[in-house]
Formats: sequence, structure tokens, C-alpha cells
Amino acid sequence: MTNEPNGPTRTGPDAAPATVSAAEAAPGAAAEAGTGAGTSGTGAGAAAWTSASAGYVTGRPGDAWAAEAGARGRRGTQRITGAGEVAAPAEVAGPLGLPEGAAVVVRRRVIELDGVPCELTDTYYPVDVARGTPLAGTVKIRGGAVAHLAARGLEPAHVREEVSARLAGPAERAALGLAPGEPVLCLHRVTLDARERPFQVDLTVFPAAGRRLRYELRQG
Repeated sequence: MTNEPNGPTRTGPDAAPATVSAAEAAPGAAAEAGTGAGTSGTGAGAAAWTSASAGYVTGRPGDAWAAEAGARGRRGTQRITGAGEVAAPAEVAGPLGLPEGAAVVVRRRVIELDGVPCELTDTYYPVDVARGTPLAGTVKIRGGAVAHLAARGLEPAHVREEVSARLAGPAERAALGLAPGEPVLCLHRVTLDARERPFQVDLTVFPAAGRRLRYELRQG
């Protein structure tokens, strides 16, 4: 789906950024990689938090997740747990127009709300976009990855998102503090430039409990 200003939004109790629908935000996709996170719930009975993804895919400098959480009196942070070249899995290679197993650069992050992990995001780039750049390293990029890409002429013009649900795997349960049998939502986001060239794929996983997706469509 296209990333329109009035596109889908997600709401949930005590939401942290969790990428979900086109116009929604997502934690893993949060600020540094600009994947935008929608709302993620981290506490029962907490006030609803509705987030939009537009701020996470535009090229404005800064940490969108930290700013969004800070505006609600919370602390939004992220940890880069790894970065470098890997073989592209099918769900990444296809959208980037590459053969499965082709080299791509990945940047792995844990998104946190008040120090508690609320989303896992892996962001993939073609090697001709990220090789030899700060995107291939684990140091936080000054101004954020989205602004870094925009400064190089790679600005989002079209965003496609798919959301699916499944049970969390062992590593995801450990990272997100989930019990066996708990479900997660998975956001798959592809970002394309004005020439319809895909230059970024985000795979985000966040707890399903307390999340709700809302889609708004406008014509004209």
C-alpha cells in the first residue's frame, strides 16, 4: 500500500513505535532507519497511543522515535545489535529485484520504550546503496539513516507494507520478553524512490497484544 498522509494507523495501550500499515509507525522501523513504528502496547490499562508512520519515512533529520516517545513523557531508545553484509533471504531479495542469496547490507536494531524492548527491526539495503557507508556499521548515524539517505538523493516516494501474524520464535521471545505461544505481528516494508527503485526493506516484529490497525483511505 502507498504511504499516504491519511493512510493506516495503529493504536494500542502504551504504544511504542511499531511499524504496521502504510501511514503508521513502527518501533523497529523507528527513527534511525526510518521504518516508522505504529503503536505498540507495553502495559495493560495504559492510555491509548496512536502513531503514524509518515514521520519515520520522511527525510527529516533526528530520532523520530525518541521525539515521539518524549512528547508523551516517555523515553524511546534503540540499540544497534549488528550490521554488515549478508546473503539476502527471499523476502528481501525479491522486493529489491535481486536473486535470493545476493549480497545485501543489513542493520539490526532493538527498539525500546523506557528501557524495555518493544520491537525488533532488521533494515536491508542493496550493496550499491550501503556498502562502505555508515549504514554498514554499528555506530548510530548522526541525523538518522533516513536523513543520510535523503542527503544522497534517496527519498521515499512510494512505500508498500504488508502485515502478518505468527507465533514468536525462541530468539524473539527472549528479546521481547514473551511467553511460549505468544503471537507477534510482522511488518514487511519496501521503500521506493521517485523512479520506483526499491532501496530499503524493513522487517519488523513486535508483540501482537494490545495492537490494533486502523486504515483510512481518501480519494481526491
